[in-house]
Amino acid sequence: MQSDKPSATPNSTALKSSPCIACFCWLMVLHVELALMPVAQSALPGKKPGDIPMPTLSAKFADAAQIKLLAARETFLTDTNSIPAAWKLGEAYFWRGEFAADDDMRATLANEGIAICRALTIRAPTVPEGHYYLAMNLGQLARTRWLEALSIVKELERNMKLAAGMNPRLDHAGPDRCLGLLYRDAPGWPLSLGSKSKARTHLLRSVELAPDFPENRLELIETWLMWKEKKPLQRDLDALGALLPKARKQFTGDDWAAHWDNWDRRWEDVQTRAKELLRKK
Repeated sequence: MQSDKPSATPNSTALKSSPCIACFCWLMVLHVELALMPVAQSALPGKKPGDIPMPTLSAKFADAAQIKLLAARETFLTDTNSIPAAWKLGEAYFWRGEFAADDDMRATLANEGIAICRALTIRAPTVPEGHYYLAMNLGQLARTRWLEALSIVKELERNMKLAAGMNPRLDHAGPDRCLGLLYRDAPGWPLSLGSKSKARTHLLRSVELAPDFPENRLELIETWLMWKEKKPLQRDLDALGALLPKARKQFTGDDWAAHWDNWDRRWEDVQTRAKELLRKK
């Protein structure tokens, strides 16, 4: 069997989660690769994958994430039978985990979110948010694990697929966006489930389903840069450049501050990298 992977519901306005999915998928892949490699001291990196620098949301938004987690927890404890309160708490645990100071804190937050969302998927299996935020918290947990990462990846994939089947527009096409990143960044068969064709399909579908959401187009642009595909790169650069002024009027307020901080930095970065790639013959 050959892999085509090269080597190597309504939207919530309370706690959006999309910007860091690429980060946790990429890091999760490192755990999977290391877990499946023959154990040799010389093959191990100089430091844990969890300590490898990577783009993150700014730490200046950590306090706001903590406040929202506390509020979501209080709402849930007021009515533990509430389905919306349960998945919003799972969402809040994921979002707070994006600002975790270390692996122990991240794992603790992820396990709390997993427990809430897994219980929700059992008592309300047709609620897409339960599966979606279960998968998101599984991704956070995978960032802190080594040997267990592969089984976590498989459960993540399964729940993202369930969410996509129930409500593909959830979190601005979040299930397809996350699946696309997972397939893009994971190693291919037999190590893991990476697939360039699947990544392309899901990332393009996320833009088709939610064309006005900047994250979807940004992920595509970063993918074209990674794959050095110039024609779609120029197309999506033009599309995102035209979209951003409109998006700034649509996604406003404190709930979107961390996202715009992230998007603006990434937009500047991809323009610089694209200029260099596009001028090459």
